[in-house]
Amino acid sequence: MGLMATMTIPDDLLAVLPGGHPSASEQIRELAVLELYRRRVISSGRAAELLDMGREELIRYASRLGIPYVDLDEVELARELEAASTL
Repeated sequence: MGLMATMTIPDDLLAVLPGGHPSASEQIRELAVLELYRRRVISSGRAAELLDMGREELIRYASRLGIPYVDLDEVELARELEAASTL
């Protein structure tokens, strides 16, 4: 288990929460995990574990939400391509 917290969420925010979860707390939990994954604070494996899904399923789900699996700038991409060409 983890920390339990109580929050006050305005009704207008609750009304627009996405997701197919039965409760607002589950939707907010999912949004928090996805945002941590998007910011690269947690890995895809950890995010999948926290959302109780397989890693590949998480990657596809996040991609449908506009969260890329690979997020490299031009310099990082050039380095990766150079490294791959030496293999």
